[in-house]
Amino acid sequence: MKNRSFFSAIVLLILSINAFSSDMDIVTNYRIHGIQDIQKRLDEKLATTEYWKEFLENKDTKFGYLESYCNILTCDKKNSKLYIYMKDQNSSTYKLMKEYSAFTGKAKGDKVKEGDLRTPVGIYELTKKIDKVDPFYGPLAFVTSYPNTYDKYRNKTGQGIWIHGLPIDQERDEFTKGCIAINNQNIECLDKHIDIKKTLLLIDESNVKTDIQKKNLAIILSQLYAWRLAWIYNDLESYLNFYDPTFKRFDGMDKERFTTYKTRIFNKQEDKTIIFSNLNVIPYPDTPNIYQITFKEDYQSNSFSFIGDKTLIIKLQDQKISIITER
Repeated sequence: MKNRSFFSAIVLLILSINAFSSDMDIVTNYRIHGIQDIQKRLDEKLATTEYWKEFLENKDTKFGYLESYCNILTCDKKNSKLYIYMKDQNSSTYKLMKEYSAFTGKAKGDKVKEGDLRTPVGIYELTKKIDKVDPFYGPLAFVTSYPNTYDKYRNKTGQGIWIHGLPIDQERDEFTKGCIAINNQNIECLDKHIDIKKTLLLIDESNVKTDIQKKNLAIILSQLYAWRLAWIYNDLESYLNFYDPTFKRFDGMDKERFTTYKTRIFNKQEDKTIIFSNLNVIPYPDTPNIYQITFKEDYQSNSFSFIGDKTLIIKLQDQKISIITER
């Protein structure tokens, strides 16, 4: 553990000298205050829009900022289409590969409750492939993550939203009970082209929005790391200011109870390490100024350790994010 900490300190020093080579203060501060001062400088740098604007300059932000996904499926309910975008390994851009005709829910609009015959609007992962299904659903099906964190925040109900095929030996209507259905040749083609662990599904009432503004993504990412900065350095007031008055955590904890809970933790004044990886920032379909942020969080302190997936649903307003729910 000591060797790892020493190695990390050396790497941090090298990175900081490269990043701040024109700033003599970085070396002086290291001489006087040690590696912790350099680390804080780097954490502060991550919380600036300037850093993220430069970082995003040549990134493909067609669907947002994505680190985890090689395949994007978009469903246009109005025009009954399902599109497959694949990440080009050479250019790291998302290119349209396939377009399929699709059936969606009988009723129009976003899904609200179980049995309303609507296909949900939102951001979903594919959680499972089912090879053996009732012949009514074709040769196979992909299970989606509906209801997601934002759906649950809005008290939506229902389950079992799939992408599946068509009846093998029987007729069917030109709509579903809420799923997305494509013909059997296409669902088998889809199965060959995607890795469900690296595939994201975006469903909208019409065309899924593309070419997301980099300036908004830079603001969101810098604000995310400003939230992390307050968290790491035990700035409770700044940390809590990132939470919307309407905040409700996945388990129902509201802003008042959450404040009490976090105050108790911050009062310990513990040193902590918080690292984000597999970071994704995506505008929520058909919902202005709402974004979903997901990442893998590695949190280490003397009293608590956590490594796992994290989801934030945020509002972007006046160049500031407000967290409305998290899981």
